[in-house]
Amino acid sequence: MSLEITDKIRQLSETAMRDIAPRFAEIDAVAEENTRRVLDAFRKFRVSEAHFAGTTGYGYDDRGRETLDAIFAEVFGAETALVRTGFANGTHAITAALFGAVKPGDKLLSVTGAPYDTIRTAIGISGNARGSLREWGVGYEQVDILEDKYSWFSAIREAAASPGVAVVLVQRSRGYSERAALTVAEIGEIAGAVHAENPRAAVIVDNCYGEFTETLEPCAVGADLVAGSLIKNPGGGLAPCGGYVAGRADLVEGAAFRLTSPGIGGEVGATLGANRSLFQGFFTAPHTTAQALKTAVFCARLLELCGFEPSPKWDERRSDIIQSVRLGSAELVKKFCAGIQAASPVDSFVTPEPWAMPGYDCDVIMAAGAFISGASIELSADAPMREPYTVYLQGGLTFEAGKLGIMSAVSAMMK
Repeated sequence: MSLEITDKIRQLSETAMRDIAPRFAEIDAVAEENTRRVLDAFRKFRVSEAHFAGTTGYGYDDRGRETLDAIFAEVFGAETALVRTGFANGTHAITAALFGAVKPGDKLLSVTGAPYDTIRTAIGISGNARGSLREWGVGYEQVDILEDKYSWFSAIREAAASPGVAVVLVQRSRGYSERAALTVAEIGEIAGAVHAENPRAAVIVDNCYGEFTETLEPCAVGADLVAGSLIKNPGGGLAPCGGYVAGRADLVEGAAFRLTSPGIGGEVGATLGANRSLFQGFFTAPHTTAQALKTAVFCARLLELCGFEPSPKWDERRSDIIQSVRLGSAELVKKFCAGIQAASPVDSFVTPEPWAMPGYDCDVIMAAGAFISGASIELSADAPMREPYTVYLQGGLTFEAGKLGIMSAVSAMMK
């Protein structure tokens, strides 16, 4: 049974493809440079078949795990890294990073406004605060992003200098907001401003959705630690689960102590045969991320041609794989997500419905017919069911499949 794609959408897709060809060339150039960096790291650390063997039990002396840590650190411009399937998701990795960098009485400062929904619960500014940083005695302040960069950076410097600030959190991607993702250069500027005012403060970056969209990562420009998920960009669609932290050695160790136990940290963690998928996924990640970026650019241009307001626009710079589109009604959000689901290779027969997803303050609808459950490097779309009813699209293992998924979703909306 063929996908339901209207003739009008097929025609508009041809126009979109002609328009976006120059952007595709730019994306390919970034992917080639990032692939070179990854390949150089694999060669430097002499990856061989022996690194793919898994360990059991405690997982002591896992050569593959230790080498993969070194490769992540090399590529991300970090002192060291912790790449583990024991991280349940990106939120888990970020939470471990935050807990490992603070102590009771310290203060966490977010300089990109309120963090993503699930991180708010970990901090304790949403939910009942049980088990959160707030319950552990860590304070919280935030600086909202301002359109006037001078005013924003003045606010960052003033807040960073306040007593007790030990961690400055930067969220690279837009999350469930319509602001632009931060570029690596902008993150470097933030890190420089913070360190000038408060050398003690650690700049920790939520790097989810941003890896390999540019040719440098935040640690290379002054961030102290980055954290993210392996079932997003750096897993290349092959990692079955997990997350990572990378950066300053003492901060990585602190996160490791939170993942396992103080004094044990990253010395343990059986890999159970997952090493091959983690290595191969990281190797293909620059290419896979480029496929997701192409899908997002195509989505933006096609929806512009249909009269909608995508963000970013097809020809704007990108530092994450997320494409948001303000649809204006719950019904259009449902139709768009249904169209994405119908074009998925897995569970294409399922109709997504909004539900009370843990960690969110409203019902959320998610379309995700993925080979790896919840993998948002695979084509997926989700939206909080609240005004202005904006849908967030990400992923696409291949552009060809991503393109078809977008055409299916837009056709479903236009019926």
